[in-house]
Amino acid sequence: MSELALPSTWSLVRIGEITEPIEKALPAKAPKKEIRYLDISGIDNKSHRVVDAKTYLGATAPSRARQLVQEDDILFSTVRTYLKNIAKVPAEYDGQIASTGFSVLRASSAILPDYLFAFALTPLLLEPLASLQRGSNYPAVRDQDVRSQSIPLPPLAEQKRIVAKIEELFSELEAGEESLRVARRQLGVYRQSLLKQAFEGKLTAKWRTLNSAKLEAPAQLLARIQSARQSRYEQEIKEWERDLKKWEKSSQAEKRPAKPRKPHDVQLPSTDQVENLSELPKAWSWISVANCAVEISDGPFGSNLKSDDYVSAGVRVVRLENIGAGEFIEEKESFISSEKYEKLKRHTVRPGDIVVASFINDAVRAALIPESIEYAVNKADCFQVHCFGETISADFLVRCFGARYFFKQLEQLVHGVGRPRINTTQLGEAFVPLCSLPEQQEIVRLLDEQFEVIGRNEREIDGALRRSEVLRQSILHRAFTGRLVPRSPSDEPAATLLARLHAEAPVRRGKSSNFREFIQTR
Repeated sequence: MSELALPSTWSLVRIGEITEPIEKALPAKAPKKEIRYLDISGIDNKSHRVVDAKTYLGATAPSRARQLVQEDDILFSTVRTYLKNIAKVPAEYDGQIASTGFSVLRASSAILPDYLFAFALTPLLLEPLASLQRGSNYPAVRDQDVRSQSIPLPPLAEQKRIVAKIEELFSELEAGEESLRVARRQLGVYRQSLLKQAFEGKLTAKWRTLNSAKLEAPAQLLARIQSARQSRYEQEIKEWERDLKKWEKSSQAEKRPAKPRKPHDVQLPSTDQVENLSELPKAWSWISVANCAVEISDGPFGSNLKSDDYVSAGVRVVRLENIGAGEFIEEKESFISSEKYEKLKRHTVRPGDIVVASFINDAVRAALIPESIEYAVNKADCFQVHCFGETISADFLVRCFGARYFFKQLEQLVHGVGRPRINTTQLGEAFVPLCSLPEQQEIVRLLDEQFEVIGRNEREIDGALRRSEVLRQSILHRAFTGRLVPRSPSDEPAATLLARLHAEAPVRRGKSSNFREFIQTR
């Protein structure tokens, strides 16, 4: 900051020099008084607004509820500053209490709150603080670290012109960005509309008319699944008998091989079970995921796979961050050693297997293991679904999982408030549409064709939003280097204003009426 070439009427000062001290509070001393508590979780770090505040009685207020705030104070989160949890206190929270996790910046008479707020959002403040963060699990800076940072201070009149110009330009940007966001949401709606048509049989209605010889009745499809289950069971029995003989000839120090379970009969759901689901074409039927999958399993739990088991290279581990909406995110890599893998082999996933995230907030995330990964181990919160390739296409099934109707089924079963999650039994109980394999393949082809167009448009919109953010930062940089608005010779230089304020020993800004009321009720 010190190397910035500023206009002659500007001064470079410390934030602590142009901000007021913040009153502290002990809510427990007014145990029956109701307070509104502002903490980091109540900040929207996209819009930089306070979107929520918790209500407590003084007796039950959190230990961090210690800072009395006023309208236009800037709440600057000192924890993970790069997340930009920064907001200005709106009028409705004047006189309420904020967390000590904030550096509360209250503008003095030398600086406009809006000017200070805009500066807090720039790399000019955020980048110097990044190197000052302490702690690995909970990286944070101190309040004094924030206040010791430099800020370029123009004359008050020029501050007003800068703020007005920023608001004008940002208003134009925000209008354009909102149009882009609306367009992106519409693409998402269109994607779900395509999935709905696909899994109600409407997308391939013409195809069925032209390819009636390729259709199979639900009973035929079930018979094929049952046959595939039986064949797999017979193969597992042969492998088990071979392993058992080896075990009997050994020292028997290892655990006796478990005999595979005989597969249960595949059944279609009753009318009552699917009465709330869409009507399907005659050649289709609903079937549970458990009935159309070879296996549904989860990964190793607890001490079987710990954070210190990860190494820089080895056998790939599939984690939640690898599972996107219908796509596998390869660049986020984690590994375990070959020795560790030997202990976790039963959790192996291979190309063509489906991995499903156990946490479902507003959608079910599922993806196929790509061909580029020969084999891997999935974590406990990532479920594996292995399909009968001769009857059920994994590509078809993973797209079923991404449809809204599928999420709505599981939404009725989830548990957990903060991070709602499902288990393998619940996943297996959800229903998917079953049609002949050639029609499944045609549905996948048609969806992929349209999804490619949607994806291309989404990427263009995302690029435009990124460019808009770059332009936003460019505007802010110009603002705080004196190049956004013209200067006026009649403006009182910032140094003159500061000198006068120091000489006058100004009285600190008064406490709000709400603050006084709080004091009186203690």
